[in-house]
This record gives sequence, C-alpha cells and structure tokens, in this order.
Amino acid sequence: MPEPTLSDPTEVVLGIDTHKDIHVAAVLTALGVLRATSTFPATGAGYRRLLAWARGFGPLHRAGVECTGSYGAALTRYLSAETLTVIEVNRGDRAARRRRGKTDTLDAETAARAVLSGRATAIAKSGDGQVEMLRMFKLAKASAIKSRSQAINQLKAILVRTEPALRESMTGLSNPALFRRCAQLTASDPHDPGGSGRADPATARTPRPNFDR
Repeated sequence: MPEPTLSDPTEVVLGIDTHKDIHVAAVLTALGVLRATSTFPATGAGYRRLLAWARGFGPLHRAGVECTGSYGAALTRYLSAETLTVIEVNRGDRAARRRRGKTDTLDAETAARAVLSGRATAIAKSGDGQVEMLRMFKLAKASAIKSRSQAINQLKAILVRTEPALRESMTGLSNPALFRRCAQLTASDPHDPGGSGRADPATARTPRPNFDR
C-alpha cells in the first residue's frame, strides 16, 4: 500500500459518501487510523456542521468526495470556498463492494483512504463560473429539443387516427405549417367533418400560439 502523502503528522483527511438527502463523513489520521464517522443532512447548515466536526480532529486541508458532479456538487463548492482541496473520488468496483459489504460509512472511509494513499488525485470541478453556465444552457436546450420532438410525435400519432379528410388536408405539411393548421381548427372546419377538432373544447377558448417564433 502506498505511503500516506501528508507531511503534517497531525493533519487529518476527510472522506464523504454523498447522497440526495444526507452525506456520510469519515475522518482518518495521517497514519490511516479511523477517528470517527458521522452523518449530516445535505443542507447549508449540514455542510457547516460537517466541516466544523471534521476540523475538530485536527488540521484539515483535503477531502475526498464521491459524486462531485451530482449529489456532492453543492458540498464541493462549499468546501472549496472554505479553502479545502476537494479530491474527486470514483465509486469503487461494484463487485468488490458487494464482496466486502456495502455501507455508507465504509464508502466514506474508503474515499478518505483514496486521498491519503494518493490513489485519488483529481481536483473536483468547481461547478460554477462560465463553464457551468454553458453546461446549464446545453442541458436546457437538450431538454427543450426533446420535449418538442415528443410533442410533434404525439400530434402526428393523433392525426393518424383522425378522419381521412382532416388527415389528408395535412399530409405533406412542414412542421410549422402543420402547427398553424392545427391551431386554426374549429368545430365547423370543412376538413374536419367528424368534429374531431373538438377533442379538447378548451383549445377553442385559449389564445392561439405563435408557431412562427
């Protein structure tokens, strides 16, 4: 096993197993002795309590955190703002985890040992600034495109089952033209002899959307 990489023998290392609602923390000494484990809520107050608790065991400069891009993202930003170096720790091999038994406290301890041994060295991303802003814009765009595609597919699936005259009047239309045509449907539409345009009476009373935008 690699030697601990800490130069100060009094320094401690923090390991954290993150979850949606709680975070489980473990503190190791420079020699790899487990000092304590504890659980904290994944809230601002919980972050402050966690850090104060860990610092109570000695000088603390590094923390190994699992899932720094998801459940541990907010905690990572907090610890970084408190001058800690946050090391991203990957979850261990699943087969090995099953053999030894899966517990959150053991995962937190393993995260701390990964930092102590030097096995984990990647500095966690800050999760803020222009890079994070661009990531959020990309996610929003991808979500909007997916929702638009689902709406188009649903509309065309409905048209497949409607009256032939109505269906044929919309065959070959581009998507924008199809949207406008559907928005203009009324109960007396000559291409809707069966009155299928009245499937949702509320649509006749709502403002027509602008599909040209």
